[in-house]
Amino acid sequence: MNAPVDVSFFARAAKPITSYRPYWAKRFGVAPLLPMSRAEMEKLGWDSCDIILVTGDAYVDHPSFGMAVVGRVLEAQGFRVGIIAQPDWTSAEAFKALGKPNLFWGVTAGNMDSMINRYTADRKIRSDDAYTPGDVGGKRPDRAAIVYSQRCREAFKDVPIVLGGIEGSLRRIAHYDYWSDKVRRSVVVDSKCDLLLYGNAERALVEVAHRIAAREPIERITDVRGTAFVRRPGDPTAEGWIEIDSTEVDMPGRVEDHINPYLTTSEQAQAQGETCSKDDEPPPLPLGEGRGEGSSNIKPLSFFPNPNLRAKSPHPNPLPTGEGAKAKPQRLPRDRSVIRLPSYEQVKSDAVLYAHANRVLHLETNPGNARALVQAHGEGSTARDVWINPPPIPLTTAEMDFVFDLPYARSPHPAYADEHGKHDGATKIPAWEMIRFSVNIMRGCFGGCTFCSITEHEGRIIQSRSEESIIKEVEDIRDKVEGFTGVVSDLGGPTANMYRLGCKTPEIEAACRKPSCVYPGICSNLTTDHGPLIKIYKRARELRGIKKVLIGSGLRYDLAIKSPEYVKELVQHHVGGYLKIAPEHTEGGPLSKMMKPGIGSYDKFKQLFEKFSEEAGKKQYLIPYFIAAHPGTSDEDMMNLAVWLKKNGFRADQVQTFYPSPMATATAMYHTNLNPLKGISRDAQRAERVDIVRGDKRRRLHKAFLRYHDSNNWPLLREALKTMGRADLIGNGKHHLIPTFQPMTDGSYQSARRKNSTPVGKAAQPAAGRLLTQHTGLPPRVTGAGRPGSPVGAGKRKPR
Repeated sequence: MNAPVDVSFFARAAKPITSYRPYWAKRFGVAPLLPMSRAEMEKLGWDSCDIILVTGDAYVDHPSFGMAVVGRVLEAQGFRVGIIAQPDWTSAEAFKALGKPNLFWGVTAGNMDSMINRYTADRKIRSDDAYTPGDVGGKRPDRAAIVYSQRCREAFKDVPIVLGGIEGSLRRIAHYDYWSDKVRRSVVVDSKCDLLLYGNAERALVEVAHRIAAREPIERITDVRGTAFVRRPGDPTAEGWIEIDSTEVDMPGRVEDHINPYLTTSEQAQAQGETCSKDDEPPPLPLGEGRGEGSSNIKPLSFFPNPNLRAKSPHPNPLPTGEGAKAKPQRLPRDRSVIRLPSYEQVKSDAVLYAHANRVLHLETNPGNARALVQAHGEGSTARDVWINPPPIPLTTAEMDFVFDLPYARSPHPAYADEHGKHDGATKIPAWEMIRFSVNIMRGCFGGCTFCSITEHEGRIIQSRSEESIIKEVEDIRDKVEGFTGVVSDLGGPTANMYRLGCKTPEIEAACRKPSCVYPGICSNLTTDHGPLIKIYKRARELRGIKKVLIGSGLRYDLAIKSPEYVKELVQHHVGGYLKIAPEHTEGGPLSKMMKPGIGSYDKFKQLFEKFSEEAGKKQYLIPYFIAAHPGTSDEDMMNLAVWLKKNGFRADQVQTFYPSPMATATAMYHTNLNPLKGISRDAQRAERVDIVRGDKRRRLHKAFLRYHDSNNWPLLREALKTMGRADLIGNGKHHLIPTFQPMTDGSYQSARRKNSTPVGKAAQPAAGRLLTQHTGLPPRVTGAGRPGSPVGAGKRKPR
């Protein structure tokens, strides 16, 4: 018997972030920019700051920078907010610059995880940092969230520390750390923060700020959604909770084969012995539900490892059997249920339990049905639990408008200006330059790509702004932003075309536990109407003074082909010659581990793209992105991708290699060699092993297949093809992948686009102030400059 589904949390009204009584300091009004010095505070008439925000990014007062959003939201609540940006972390002195905060510290590593910001996928130190003036690297420490929190504690030890940002968000539980190649503790433990806010945290932040302002001790603030904190054994605030063992939420069962993404929906159902007929369809059962959730195996303060998952322990505790195990399921209050994950010590030493914990974490991410999670860290006198409350309730459209309509200066702080008071020269901040004339129209992503952490951070419920708010921001850019030439660089977000898309009914959305709404195919309950987005595109490009509205965000092309009208509007009016999309691979093996659609969807989109480009009389190009060395990718898969690239005339000048970011499902695959998308078991016959690309030599080979056209890679590829029994791909014909001859080379590489060439003895580096991007299959830009017939004679024209 299946346990009944609880009432959706979305049906329960969350307190609007605009409904709080403003703090008394509201009387000081709005600051042109949040102060970064005591002199600026004095100009505003402040004797102190109520909240001081510490960030690893330069302070840019723009809604695409998280710390600016947090600061302006808190300011709108009446608090005096100061910012300490990229402080010298070698001592606590820089953290005393604005004095002692009256309420709390707000700490973040910045818009990126500090380790990803600092190191390449090959663990090499980057020389640049797009979030720093002048694109200079080294302005933030490794594991900045931990370092900044420690320095804040040293500066004023009795002031509460509230940690946030993507680095904290993705490290909220015990997690595999790629850079140290080990499982690290929750950042809540390592940073010793008082409270962690994960995800887009405006709702939680506003509540926490007002409760601290009302003199409520931060250690008692344990009931806010979207927060994590430490609880010691015997903490009275934990009373009244029903604890559930994680193996009762996700009982290992029969391992299902991955659905072939190339099959139709009917064929997929037939392959599983099922049918698409609604009359024959059984009642929907959300993943993980009805597997003992309501059984009498639930006991307080315990962890019962399932026999199939059991760790080597001096006191193994199998699941109870007999009458108790067959008890009739009972309904449990989800808002008072907490799932105990395997402890840090267990997941650190046991890959199977790590994969299991990762799977359960991702099952409990829907705000409509997620339960609290708890994970033990330490033993004996050091024992404590990291408690993670359910995700925050998404912001409404009105609340999104409120956040984005705040009085942002839309520019970097004057402290970064050059001698002319500008931010366009040696002090330019590349990340700001990229989004300077862009508009964020939504949040969230329901794609569920396993290598991406957007869903884990922002959630899979799409939060959209209103059309009026978006158009108003476009007009503000036109009228107020210096340097605007009439071209809006982007109307997007995590994805370009998920605006106002979501589940057809709130009840289904709140009950669903699928990790993706578009894999293995687009869910029948998902709306794919691009009408509201088309309307915004048309209205924005028709505004007076707007010459062009480009779309720079990543496009979900499998959704786009459901709306040819959208593709037509996009291609004919919003493409600046090139459109970037991300098939990521062509082969079913790696695609199934990525949860990405088959290459057939790309082919369909390409047909529409070329059709509408031709109708408009425009010569435009698709730029497909691919990933090398992703879990589940064999050498043969990369070879087949290289053959596909050559057949289609693509040359990847810059290659993306899989980067194991904290908490991502693909990272769990990388660490454990198991597939958390399936049931986890110790039985080798039931658990799927994943081919992991480790070691420099094999990673170089996979990257070399993507750059089959670079003669520096030919010796490595010849050796590999002979070993693989595919010497037939070596030859001097058009149908061969690489030639038999080896030209004289000094290690340099000359691209059809000069800026992507590699000088002798140097790795590919972007120009100062320019972000590294991938350009594939692009012809040389002929402008008449350079030698006639030269393959790089074009490079003088300004890039679009």
